[in-house]
Amino acid sequence: MSNSAPFISAHGSGPDWQSVAQDCAAQLKAASPEHRLGFLYVTDHFSAVLGDISNFFKDRIGVDHWIGTVGLGVCTTSKEYFDEPAMVVMIVPARESAFRIFDSVTDNITAITDKHESWLDNILSPLTVVHGDPRNQKINDLIEKISSETEGFLVGGLTASQQNFFQLADDVSEGGLSGAMFALDEIPAQVGVTQGCSPIGSPHRITAADQNLLIELDGKPALDVFKEDVGEVLSRDLQRAAGYIFVALPVTGSDTGDYLVRNLVGVDPETGVVAIGDYVTAGDQVIFCRRDHESAITDMKRMLKDIKSRTEIGAIRGGLYFSCCARGPNQFGSDSEELKLISSELGDFPLVGFFANGEISNNRLYGYTGVLTVFL
Repeated sequence: MSNSAPFISAHGSGPDWQSVAQDCAAQLKAASPEHRLGFLYVTDHFSAVLGDISNFFKDRIGVDHWIGTVGLGVCTTSKEYFDEPAMVVMIVPARESAFRIFDSVTDNITAITDKHESWLDNILSPLTVVHGDPRNQKINDLIEKISSETEGFLVGGLTASQQNFFQLADDVSEGGLSGAMFALDEIPAQVGVTQGCSPIGSPHRITAADQNLLIELDGKPALDVFKEDVGEVLSRDLQRAAGYIFVALPVTGSDTGDYLVRNLVGVDPETGVVAIGDYVTAGDQVIFCRRDHESAITDMKRMLKDIKSRTEIGAIRGGLYFSCCARGPNQFGSDSEELKLISSELGDFPLVGFFANGEISNNRLYGYTGVLTVFL
C-alpha cells in the first residue's frame, strides 16, 4: 500500500440520508485517486437506501469500490450510533492489486475460489472482511470453507436489521456472504478478539447429549452441575439466570483459551436437562460463564493491550470494529464507552464498524464478542 494517502473516516446522523451523506462527503474531501475502496455501514433506518448511499459516494468523491452492510448500531472513532438513522464511512488507499471484492456466496464459495483463483495464487494469505446474512443456514460452513480454501484469516459480522438484510459489495445483495479480500503484504493488519463473558467454575465433560440438549455433565445431571456452578441465589431463579449465565464451548486446539459463547435456551427441572443454542456431542467440553459489565471491560482492555504490544507507536492507520448488538450501550453504558476504550488505549485513528448479529474471526462465528482489526 502507498503510504502517501491516509485512511479517512466520516460519520453522521439525521432524518434523511441525503443530508447525512453530504455531510460525510464534506468530511471526506481529502479523497485522492489512491483511495479506491470504501467501507460503508448504516443503521437499519437507512437499510432500504444502502445502494443509493454508495452510489452517491461513488459520484461525489470518486471512490469506485464499496463494501458494507446494515447494523442495529454503527460505530466510529470514540462514538456509537444506536436507535437513530446514521452512517459511518471510511475510504482506504489501496492499489487495485491489493484487494478483490466478492458477493452472493450463498451455497458454495466458487464466487471466491474460481473467480479470484489467479489473484489468490499470487499473494500471501489474505485478510478477508466478510459480511453475512444471518438467515442463511450455511453461514458457519461457508466461513470455514473460505478460511480453509484461501488459507486466510476472516473478520466481519452478520447483518443486524429489523427489516432489510442488505449487504454491499460494489452492488447490493442479500442471502449469503460478501466482502473483500486483502493482500496482507500490501495492507498489513493485526486482529484482536474480546469476549463479553467470563467463565465461572471449571470445564465440564459432556457425558450424555442429544443435539442441543445437555443431559449429563461429568456423569451427573446437567442441571445439577449448572446449579453448583452458578450458586444458590441464581439456582432459585432460573429465569433470571438465563439472561446472565451463558454456555461457553472451548475451541479445540486454541492456545489462548478461546471459546464460543452460546445462549441458554431452557431447562427441565424434572429430567435435569439443559438446552443450549448449539449442537454438542458426548466428549465435548462446556464451561458456564457470566456476562456482565466488568467482565466485558476487563477483557476489552486485555485485547487492546495485546494489539498495542504487537504494533509500533503511531503505526495504526485505520481500523474496523465488529461488535455484538448485545454489547455497546447494553453492556458498556450509553456514552459510547466501548469505542472510547479503543481510543484510550490505542489513540485516535480512522475507524468504522457496526453492531452485528454474530461476529466472525478467523474461521468461526462468535457471539457477544468484539473483533477489532487495525491496518498498519
